[in-house]
Amino acid sequence: MTSDHPPVPFGVYVHVPFCTKRCDYCAFATWTDRHHLMDSYVDAVCADIERTFALSSDRVATSVFFGGGTPSLLPASALVRILSAVPRVHEAEVTVECNPDTVDPAMFETYVAGGVNRISFGVQSMVSEVLAALGRTHDPASVEAGVLAARAAGISRLNLDLIYGGAGETLDQWQRTVETTVGLGPDHVSAYALTVEAGTPLAEDPARHPDDDDQADKYLLADELLTAAGLQNYEISNWATPGQECVHNLLYWDQGEYFGFGCAAHAHVDGRRWWNLRTPERYIAAVCAGETVEASAEVLDGETRRIEALQLAVRTSGGVPSTSLSAADREELGPLLIERGGRLHLSLEGRLLANEVAVRLR
Repeated sequence: MTSDHPPVPFGVYVHVPFCTKRCDYCAFATWTDRHHLMDSYVDAVCADIERTFALSSDRVATSVFFGGGTPSLLPASALVRILSAVPRVHEAEVTVECNPDTVDPAMFETYVAGGVNRISFGVQSMVSEVLAALGRTHDPASVEAGVLAARAAGISRLNLDLIYGGAGETLDQWQRTVETTVGLGPDHVSAYALTVEAGTPLAEDPARHPDDDDQADKYLLADELLTAAGLQNYEISNWATPGQECVHNLLYWDQGEYFGFGCAAHAHVDGRRWWNLRTPERYIAAVCAGETVEASAEVLDGETRRIEALQLAVRTSGGVPSTSLSAADREELGPLLIERGGRLHLSLEGRLLANEVAVRLR
């Protein structure tokens, strides 16, 4: 259902844990052998949403984000059924993460009819050899076809999600990826450095681990090409045309409040954070039994929360107050910072070394 309540920022994240293939670098709560649970999982998520909002009738979502996993593996009607259970403002941003080889025109038409207005494609690369090395199942042609199908259905807000620094990826291949991505005309691009997560096949193969200098070169090239195309960097790994920033992600970076539904989903309300049971089986069983789906929780004290707010804000184009660093640290970190209007912003070099700044914020 929808609501016309005033849009107080509040998010809803829905985790869809199903995948056709697990990428070597992925440490998320996803499974390739649980597709038989889809129907009962959707039932459980809907019941959890209805139960949660019944106890929080003053909450209305301004953004909804379906992540995973591969949300586009769910039947479109099932995803829309989940969305329809979320109380949300009329103009809520509703994003669905999609793998390019799991979409079709009919899916997008169902999405649009149900209220989806933003798609985030897991592109990663536009070079076939690089996609194969990353363990992805799609090809560049399916990305182009997916973008065309989404637009034909009336979804104009598109994010293309890229990863750089995979083993064997050359700078020329990365340039081809970014240039081809720009050529598709997205209003938002996310570009993430490949990271090594413990317990993944990538972690167990040091020969494939990314090189810091190589990733720095690729980041600089991405920023140059994306900026030239009219996309502005508004968070270290995210670029958008003005006005097309991801509302849901901005909520995270602003320490905003949100509910999380589905296994392993996180939530944050009134200074308390919690996360759900990790496996779909346990999540479904808990909902069916009328029990809590929480696995654990934490409450940050005021000082920890204040510092965290600065560490998140410094990653964004809004920056932090100049008083957030001592005079000595501002001088020492000089090339990494730009001071403007009483605020400190990361320079291009500073974005590469953001952690060096973040640990000194006070």
